[in-house]
Amino acid sequence: MGLLDDLKGKAQQVIGGNEEAIKDGIEKAGDFVDSKTGGKHADKIDAVQRGASDFVDQANDRPNTAPVADQTPVAGERPVAGEPPVTGEPRQPGL
Repeated sequence: MGLLDDLKGKAQQVIGGNEEAIKDGIEKAGDFVDSKTGGKHADKIDAVQRGASDFVDQANDRPNTAPVADQTPVAGERPVAGEPPVTGEPRQPGL
């Protein structure tokens, strides 16, 4: 899992049961930024608001996997390619 997947997993855990409050916050934050920029970037701000609200709506449809930091490797198992080695393990076998 990459950093983005880790962040998505944490966001899904936070979202659970707070969808309407979060979507209201997204709307207010976008409107605030829009007012401070004088409407220059309204189309981009609206697109970000829609994307964030869609993410909140879809969060319950996705499997709630544990973030990478919460996944502890089992003793004796080899780490998955691309994952950093566990603290204390040499990066290359035999070192």
